[in-house]
Amino acid sequence: MASRDLKLAFGTFHVVLGGVVLIQSVMTLRHGLHPSDGGSAHVHAVLVAGVEALGAILFLAGRTVRIGGALMLLAFAVALVVHGLATGLTLLVYAAGTAFVMTHGSLWLGAERGTPPGDR
Repeated sequence: MASRDLKLAFGTFHVVLGGVVLIQSVMTLRHGLHPSDGGSAHVHAVLVAGVEALGAILFLAGRTVRIGGALMLLAFAVALVVHGLATGLTLLVYAAGTAFVMTHGSLWLGAERGTPPGDR
């Protein structure tokens, strides 16, 4: 029973993390393309958000968990450098979760690196 509960918790965490990152990156992408101040597009925000969105899609896709996670971690690092720790603490939580999922692989593919959590 604990094994099934652990798989459910891990799978839920993976999907929620990837989904939240995808939604946040799409929102940033939209804001970067259409700034509320009426100015021109924020190219840096569009690039970072685009990489992050692509990473989130790949992160959720199964076989590409590690590639997507690496793109997400790259985007988080750039955003941390730009915004600093004061506004980027959430990014550290996202990065830790991303690294955790990347380490264990995709649950629905039987984990790319051995057996899924709970079967060990």
